Amino acid sequence: MVDRKPRIFVVGSYMHAFVVRAARLPGDGETVFGSDSEIGPGGKGSNQAIAAARLGAEVTMLAAAGADLFGEAARTLWAGEGLKVLLVTRAAERPTGMAFIMVDGSGQNRIVVVPGANDLLDGRDADAAEDDIAAADLVVAQFESPLAVVERTLALARRHGVRTILNPAPARTVTDDLLALVDVITPNESETEALAAVTATGAGRERAAQSLRARGVGTVVLTLGADGAYILDDAGDRHIPGVRVPVVDTTGAGDAFTGALAVALARGDSLDAAVGFATLAGAFCVTRPGVVPGLGRQEEVLALRR
Repeated sequence: MVDRKPRIFVVGSYMHAFVVRAARLPGDGETVFGSDSEIGPGGKGSNQAIAAARLGAEVTMLAAAGADLFGEAARTLWAGEGLKVLLVTRAAERPTGMAFIMVDGSGQNRIVVVPGANDLLDGRDADAAEDDIAAADLVVAQFESPLAVVERTLALARRHGVRTILNPAPARTVTDDLLALVDVITPNESETEALAAVTATGAGRERAAQSLRARGVGTVVLTLGADGAYILDDAGDRHIPGVRVPVVDTTGAGDAFTGALAVALARGDSLDAAVGFATLAGAFCVTRPGVVPGLGRQEEVLALRR
């Protein structure tokens, strides 16, 4: 166990989110009336960085935002959450990224992402952050940023012996070289299937996870929503049960899970204990409307255990 705050480096996205809620989502060519709407911060990288900071980590984030009002909102948010923002690139030529989210009455969602300034990050930005990467206990990445900056960040972490977590969302086609830089991967079932090209449900779960390990990933932590998570590593496979809670909004649950997993591993928890803690964080998230309000603090997350 570390005797200081765990240090997390996150390379990832910021998206300003536009959320609408309706009893059900529209079909093709259909219009439905919504019940509520909101505008606020989002993006997988930002969400995971905030999740980690709220759980007690010292977080540095490499991200890009536009020179617009949404970019200013991102800076204000990160400063308020105590994130190190010295590495943020402000881009006048591209607007801040945006995400358009529809949520139905059961809390399920559909999301369209417009990357905007996020697409301007590249490997040179990772090189400029090498000292921060080397100083971290753990590096976290996702796929809302260009693959070039993700792969370079993971490679620098590997060079300096820093453990890595990849949340492969949204699902993208990637090389085995990139996956070989990943110590822990945290896909959901659909993302696992996209990477492994085999069914990841039921009896096919182990085969899909084995396929990812065959491509170079160290440990697979397949998230299963309310059912918890499935782990496959050198010790074999096992299931970590989830927590049943009233679902308000599933948006951001995977980000809460990954951020909590990063903190728990960085502070020295065993893999199984870290995954158990992450399932609690994901469960807490779905009980709140919106993503950032659902990123819990230590006492809120642990309260679910009771």
